[in-house]
Amino acid sequence: MTITLNHTVVFAKNNDKAAHEFAENMGLKLNGYEGIDNKFAEVQVNDDLSVFFMTIEDDTPQQHLAFSVDGHTFDQIHEQLRKRNVAFGNSPFETENRRTDHPFASRGLFWTNLDGCLFEVMTD
Repeated sequence: MTITLNHTVVFAKNNDKAAHEFAENMGLKLNGYEGIDNKFAEVQVNDDLSVFFMTIEDDTPQQHLAFSVDGHTFDQIHEQLRKRNVAFGNSPFETENRRTDHPFASRGLFWTNLDGCLFEVMTD
């Protein structure tokens, strides 16, 4: 049996703003809106995975999404974060040291969005 992740939902104070920020950092585009009353802002990562951003009213625990990427894609994301002056680091505990030496990959980095969601990209 093969199981793949089809989508995940990220809770945000403003789903549209959070989806656009994520898409820009990752070099992707907002794909549109899904669900009842179009409550999910969708960013399609690839043919098999979409990230849906959903506005919620209350505070939620931090979420974490990790992506394996090829070296070229890693370089593009790294450059985009630098251009946009988004703080990043090599550890979930040090997300602002601007390092890319990752504990489990040859290169990787972490950043948080305004809602406290922790994103990670890594490459070998």
